[in-house]
Amino acid sequence: MSFSISGKTAIVTGAANGVGLAIARRFVDAGANVMMADMDEISLADATDDNTDNLRSFAGDLREKLTQVNLIAATLDAFDQVDILVNASRQMEASDPLDPESDAVEMLMQQNMITPLRLSQLVARRMIKQAENTPPEDHSPIGSIVNLTSIAARRTHPELLGYSVSTAALDQMTRALAVALAPHRIRVNGCALGSVLSESLKNALKENGAYRDDIKDHTPLNRIGKPSEVADAVQFLASEGSGFMTGQIITVDGGRTLLDPVTAPAH
Repeated sequence: MSFSISGKTAIVTGAANGVGLAIARRFVDAGANVMMADMDEISLADATDDNTDNLRSFAGDLREKLTQVNLIAATLDAFDQVDILVNASRQMEASDPLDPESDAVEMLMQQNMITPLRLSQLVARRMIKQAENTPPEDHSPIGSIVNLTSIAARRTHPELLGYSVSTAALDQMTRALAVALAPHRIRVNGCALGSVLSESLKNALKENGAYRDDIKDHTPLNRIGKPSEVADAVQFLASEGSGFMTGQIITVDGGRTLLDPVTAPAH
């Protein structure tokens, strides 16, 4: 079984820091060509300052359709193809579930589901075009899309209504695209995260150190996950090692979803 992605070209969104950055770096180390995309231009520039030959960056608001088109064009200009898309950009925001003036649900649906959907559709079209000259009897996958989602999709925390709904929608989108793209030999899978040391969790721990013990107490492995551990799972889903998997949401949460529902937010 090979987890190799050497020579493949990947777009990784949300790559300026945290989990997305860990994935991008893992892919580069594994020999893939990587286009790192994020709207945080300053952090993105810092993250790509080493002038690695197989690493490029693209700064822009991917909620805009034209920006998505430009991202794909920049990737093709740099590396001639795109084989892997990792939708790693996520946003979490707590809000009052009973506040009719809150736009948290709409905002998080746009960021966490609509944007990955549109980008996946555009990238899939490119993957299909790239494979036009392959023999019809060739059943090997031509591309892989990996969506980062959350265990919040399966938990009930009213203050995280928008995040929970948007990630649940992303899970369903993953399954729907997996079926729609299977005839084109494109696999679509997801990775549901529990408490991983992302930038948002780092900030939350700075504001309230008690969160750390709370998270550990509700996680059977008794610790917070590392971004590199998510990168391991994503590389597996992107590689031929998972070649007969599509429409699956694998869970990387230290066992947290094995426990009864708790009141601690699913950071």
